[in-house]
Amino acid sequence: MGPITSIAIFMTIWWTALFAILPLGSRSFHEMGIKPPAGADPGAPVNPNLKRKFITTTWVSMIVFAGLWLVIRFHLITLPPMPSTY
Repeated sequence: MGPITSIAIFMTIWWTALFAILPLGSRSFHEMGIKPPAGADPGAPVNPNLKRKFITTTWVSMIVFAGLWLVIRFHLITLPPMPSTY
């Protein structure tokens, strides 16, 4: 696996993990019983904690990528050969 492929795979894992982690621990204005400011949606999170979620996303992505790298590097899963088309 080359460096460009590794970066592309890591970024794909990172974005997928981000969208899985974003809703965790978020409480909306409606759930908290707080009136939202003018123009805000009642379903918007009161405190989204984005910095903490970006850090969590990064370390989760690093663990998943490391596992994937180990599987690819040491051929822990073997796939059947691709059929020839010619």
